[in-house]
Amino acid sequence: MIDAVVCAGSAIKDRVSDSRIPTTIEEIIELIRKNDAVSTAILKRKLAAVIPSAVVDDEETSEGLLPPGEWWIIDPVEGAVNHVHGVADWCVSATLIRDNEVVHTAVHVPLSGDIYSASRGGGAFLNGKRINVSAKRHLSGSMLGTGQASPGEGVTVHRLIGESTSLMLQHALTVRVSVPSTMQLIQVADGRMDGFWQFSAIRSGLVAGALLVQEAGGLVTDVAGKPWSMASSSFLASPPQLSAPMHRLLGGLS
Repeated sequence: MIDAVVCAGSAIKDRVSDSRIPTTIEEIIELIRKNDAVSTAILKRKLAAVIPSAVVDDEETSEGLLPPGEWWIIDPVEGAVNHVHGVADWCVSATLIRDNEVVHTAVHVPLSGDIYSASRGGGAFLNGKRINVSAKRHLSGSMLGTGQASPGEGVTVHRLIGESTSLMLQHALTVRVSVPSTMQLIQVADGRMDGFWQFSAIRSGLVAGALLVQEAGGLVTDVAGKPWSMASSSFLASPPQLSAPMHRLLGGLS
């Protein structure tokens, strides 16, 4: 898995251009499409050698549960819009799902060289060193984050992003609103951020970070505090001691 995301990430890193920032939505879409195709081809080839029978889910906006069996959920360039604009927040991820349980994941951040990995029951790691969620106990000193899962999610989700951000700004030290979600969730797993929430059910942006946070000692729920699964319609990840204060604030939004 790690070899797969590193090879794909290296190929996409080589496609970063300082001289060609897209100026139209058509150019943005075309650059993203080409980059996704390069990375996806590498990921599919490499992952097929790991578990030949596992099906690859490369639909980046898919939601909900998968059919039984083993699946690879991949995001060939998560934060692709950042990549094509020369912004550093992007990564490549691959996550193994077995009967709708997240069991293994690997995330590569090519511009820093960092590799995050986790296995169910085996801990979370950054470059081979175990990581843990934050020890902060109060929202007043916390760095939190949220963001959109994809463009055009609709007026209801956009309203919830705005309302929840405004609410959390009244209680937290800082609130970051950005994309992609995995780039924030790896910070939560490593204790550099203290919590993340999203009004989204898009699988590819959540499964890798969910396992990393859980294996780093955090809790992953929906915004109302119920255990998260791929069937959930919202997402909240934080250290255990901050989970209840966050879902008490966010759970009433609808």
